[in-house]
Amino acid sequence: MRKQNSEFKTAFTSEADCDLKNTDYFGFVELDDYACYVVADGIDDQLDALSAKLAVAAVINAFSEAPSMKKHTMKVCLKAANTALIKETRSKKKLKASIMIVITNYVKFRYGQAGNVRLRLYRNGFLKYQSTDQSLTLDMVKEEQVEPDKIAIHEERNNLYSYLGQEKEFHPYISKKIKLAATDAIAMYTRGIWENIDGGELDDVYADATNEPQELVDNVEELLLSRQPQDLGKYTFATLFINKVFTDPNKKRRIRKIIMIVAIVFVIVIIAIIVAMIVHNNRARKREQMELGYLNTIEYIQIDNYTRAQECCEDAIQLAESLRDRTMQKNLGNYRKLIESVLAAQEHMDGQRFSEAQRTYREAAARSVYVDSIGLDYINEMLTLTADYMSVYDLINLGDILAQNLQYDKAEEKYLEAKSVAGKIYFDAGRKSALEALEKLYADQKAEKEAEEADRKEQMAQQESGANYMTQGDVAFAQGDYDSAKVYYLSAQQLFKEMEDQTQQEAVEKKLQITEDKLEERELLKEEAQSYIQEAEAAEETGEYISAKKYYLLAKDAYASMKMDDKVDEIARKMERMDIKAAEQENESSQENATEGDAPMQDASAEDTPQGNQTEMAEEQAPGMIFE
Repeated sequence: MRKQNSEFKTAFTSEADCDLKNTDYFGFVELDDYACYVVADGIDDQLDALSAKLAVAAVINAFSEAPSMKKHTMKVCLKAANTALIKETRSKKKLKASIMIVITNYVKFRYGQAGNVRLRLYRNGFLKYQSTDQSLTLDMVKEEQVEPDKIAIHEERNNLYSYLGQEKEFHPYISKKIKLAATDAIAMYTRGIWENIDGGELDDVYADATNEPQELVDNVEELLLSRQPQDLGKYTFATLFINKVFTDPNKKRRIRKIIMIVAIVFVIVIIAIIVAMIVHNNRARKREQMELGYLNTIEYIQIDNYTRAQECCEDAIQLAESLRDRTMQKNLGNYRKLIESVLAAQEHMDGQRFSEAQRTYREAAARSVYVDSIGLDYINEMLTLTADYMSVYDLINLGDILAQNLQYDKAEEKYLEAKSVAGKIYFDAGRKSALEALEKLYADQKAEKEAEEADRKEQMAQQESGANYMTQGDVAFAQGDYDSAKVYYLSAQQLFKEMEDQTQQEAVEKKLQITEDKLEERELLKEEAQSYIQEAEAAEETGEYISAKKYYLLAKDAYASMKMDDKVDEIARKMERMDIKAAEQENESSQENATEGDAPMQDASAEDTPQGNQTEMAEEQAPGMIFE
């Protein structure tokens, strides 16, 4: 459809040199959507023009297999032409050629070049574009070593650095797409033309051209031949008239569609750009906040504010995770471990768990190595302070042990030393504990002294009580109250045992023994007195009142020696009764004697026998007894 709705006219001429040798070749193919025009200039000086023909054929075949205006298609065509010459084995010489390829889609065209075949584009009769040779001469022109109007006769004009037949470093030139317009004309020609017709003359021919390309070709050839050059070689000139370019009927719809698509794409791109900018700005803001948090973490660690450092570090880690910044996550993770160790140690310190605090500070010191030893000075200070705190409590504990062993002076020294150390390191809790230990020590000492004083007073009271019991016992013993004396002595003995006074115990035991002996003697006296009473009662029953009184007197003396006054009074009453009964008996006896007469009178001394000899009889009956 493109070819049918466009008008491209082609005309060319290609003639041999004076030796009838033509190594140029021109060929083209026009398809529905694409067309390809090729001019080749053989530079191998062979009569059969094998190189140019092979090159053009290879390009036409490669293009026909995959017609396109893409740069890749041009590369494929040039490579195919180069490979065809390299692989050709029918000639003993290596084949070489210059080539110009024009590919068009009837709207635009692109050309590919290797060597010094030239191309010119004319629009409305004026030169619009021209190619450049790949020769040493043209490089010298660019370096201003050769004048541009001397190219056609310069000796290096055919010294090419890119041409077909190169096995290595084949670098042909491929143009960009060039838009065509109606009345455009493209000229392609070999060195036989440009060595004899300069560009200005060619421009004049195209300026006077009509719509017929063959007429223009004839004019160029006539101009060339009118010069009658002596060394005219083979030449090829081809022209392509673009009288009408293809106009796509769906162009407006496509344009509208393209505009809509472009608009949609533009909107999408704008949205994408806005979103990208927002994301970028958000990421930039997050990164800025992350880096600020990272720096704040370091600064807070440096001023020993680990609580704020932890807050900044956690925020920075969250930002690093959202940004997927592995390096920052690793670095911040090391800081977080350091901060956690220090805070844990501080918590142990607050709880007065100083051993755990010291262990945790050592772990923090080990972790600080991974963050350039930041905070290590503070950690070392806290390790020293923790050791001092522990030494304070060690001194207090040592003082407690000494106090328990009643070494109060040494305990006081340790408590005072602990108080001094705590004061130097401003350890209020340790200083308070040391003061409390001192107060307890002083209180214990006071209590002990008070207890000792109480014990002393109690002992003195017991001593005094014991002495009183001893005195009372002695008084009772002196009074003959041996039972009371024994009770007093036993009470004294009990007190002296409680006081563990061995000397007094021995003295009491001696007095108790004497008292026991006295009690035994009294029991014997009691038994003896009781036997006297029994004898007296027996004599009384037989009417022997005087004998009875004598035995009562012996019993009375025994009870009197034992201080038994009630018994003494009782015996005294019985003796009075015996006197009465004895008197009655005597009266009765006197009456009987008077009745009977002269009864013999008793000796007056006999009347005194019962009374005067009582003591003597008592001494005979009870030797060793004491009478009052």
